[in-house]
Amino acid sequence: MVGTQNIFHNVIDYGAHNDGKSDDSQAILSAWQRMCGAEGPATLVIPSGKIFLVTRLKLKGPCKAPSVRIKFVGKIVPPAMDAWAGDRSSWIVISYVNGLKIDASGGINIDGYGSTWWEKCRGCQRPTVLRFHACNGLFVNSLRMTNSPGAHISVNGCDGARFSQININAPQDSPNTDGFDIASSKNILIEDSTIGTGDDCIAINGGSSYIYATRVVCGPGHGISIGSLGKNKSHEIVEEVYVRNCSFIGTTNGARIKTWPGGSGYARKITFEQIKLRETQNPIIIDQNYGIKSPNPTDKAVKVTEVTYRGFDGTSADGKAIDLKCSTSGCFNITLDQIHILSSQPSKPTYASCKNAHGTVGYTVPKVSCLSKCIPTTLGVSGSSDPSQMKELEALGFVSP
Repeated sequence: MVGTQNIFHNVIDYGAHNDGKSDDSQAILSAWQRMCGAEGPATLVIPSGKIFLVTRLKLKGPCKAPSVRIKFVGKIVPPAMDAWAGDRSSWIVISYVNGLKIDASGGINIDGYGSTWWEKCRGCQRPTVLRFHACNGLFVNSLRMTNSPGAHISVNGCDGARFSQININAPQDSPNTDGFDIASSKNILIEDSTIGTGDDCIAINGGSSYIYATRVVCGPGHGISIGSLGKNKSHEIVEEVYVRNCSFIGTTNGARIKTWPGGSGYARKITFEQIKLRETQNPIIIDQNYGIKSPNPTDKAVKVTEVTYRGFDGTSADGKAIDLKCSTSGCFNITLDQIHILSSQPSKPTYASCKNAHGTVGYTVPKVSCLSKCIPTTLGVSGSSDPSQMKELEALGFVSP
């Protein structure tokens, strides 16, 4: 009979130098392989008060152990850009591991040393610090990250992941340092987290559905974005996104949907509600001309439908509070209600701007007279959500039972 006692695998016992100068990649990998192949529950330990230099790390499953956990209380750092060798797409990759739990504590757990890249490599490829690929039933708690060369966390091909009390920090002018990049994933929750970067706090990309964000403080950064979608005439879909009880502080965008002209697919069933704003540029924005100064009006477009903005309160950085720039084919079923956005500059009253946008308006400040009430009879969009998913939303407090 396999024992149920949790076996701990401390990376120091596998030869880690923990001096921040010697390469500890192999020691961490060896500890991972022993843990992953264990017969019973097992935990990999990155101990406190230690700094571990990692050149590149790929932690692969599937694991034999019925319960796999990483106790992360030390600090991991990469080599500086000049010492980086090989593939620049990712630094730490965890793939094909189901039921993984990462518990972090202490100070900063991962420092990406991004400043060594941003000055010399703004236009070249810079690695994502932490990439999860095909990890189902993932739980990451209390992780603190700073200064990634590129994006901080990538979630790709995952079903069921919960990120709680995550702290991500990078300078406002750091290039493309997204907090979370989510793609081809479903049932992802980000909660009780603080994200400040030089790009999107959360970017929800093609192939994603049932994405939830709640009690997230975003700033600085580019807001919480759907997309960009449809680049290079690609077909991409995003649906069932719920952003609730979040704050945008000094961000260049708030609740954003961005699509490239010429793309296809759809972004639908998206809700932003109970949002706090402080000196936020573009608090509410749909941009279907993303990346293009002079779009061709005959180009195809990603369909944007069933988008709700409700319960926004606070200040915009200037007068533009609501900007709905839809394609010539239009955005439909846009709902604006309980909106109260004032300008942080008293001399600049807030206003709304719309182009090819259709929907309904409740109480809003500023007034939104530009939204057309003409709704087409056929949108090619399904009408109701999966009942099991709705129960999950009720449990999380996103919708009323």
